[in-house]
Amino acid sequence: MNVAIVDYGVGNLFSLTCSFSAIGKNVCVTSDPEVLRAADAVVLPGVGAFGDAIDALRKTGLDKVVCEIAAEGKPLLGICLGMQMLFDKSYEYGEHEGLGLIPGEVRSLKEVVEPDTLVPHIGWNALHLVSGEGVCEKGLDEPGGPLLSEVGEGAYVYFVHSFYATDCVAHTIALTDYDVPVTAAVQKDNVFGCQFHPEKSGQVGLAILTSFCNLVKEA
Repeated sequence: MNVAIVDYGVGNLFSLTCSFSAIGKNVCVTSDPEVLRAADAVVLPGVGAFGDAIDALRKTGLDKVVCEIAAEGKPLLGICLGMQMLFDKSYEYGEHEGLGLIPGEVRSLKEVVEPDTLVPHIGWNALHLVSGEGVCEKGLDEPGGPLLSEVGEGAYVYFVHSFYATDCVAHTIALTDYDVPVTAAVQKDNVFGCQFHPEKSGQVGLAILTSFCNLVKEA
């Protein structure tokens, strides 16, 4: 199987490539729509501000390609800002329309944490696995779903973010605590998202990426 990482000028591409290579998966970084369509699974990375990233994705026309891939049923994984772009909209420095692949909105952590809590949230935090009622058409048998099937309750992963996904309880498969419960991972059918960085989360992160690749067998 082969994994394609969407290259639209925004993302931690080197670390992701190294992580997939470390688990023995063929991976390419590409902005070619046909290469993305031919891939067995696709990853949408992202760092920086939501507005800049979604504009960059749309200028390349790759927003439509990503939505096509999701509609075809191929596994799609958004990471950090890439996850946030899967939602309906973000209120990061204005109001910006997202891809609309998962219902929900993206808002500032500063709105919900204590005034003396540091934002951005940077560092290792534990995952708490949950079952979202709207995760997939057939429901979800186990907390965390297939993406987190090899991850134990309380496993630590690495976060770097100032905004978080909200109004998405039905599609949440993991939370983390940062003064308040914060959405850590989501799923709607074949579309997945991690607010944390699997590629920076050691063996736990590699296990998650392996589980994502294994979804191709089920797709």
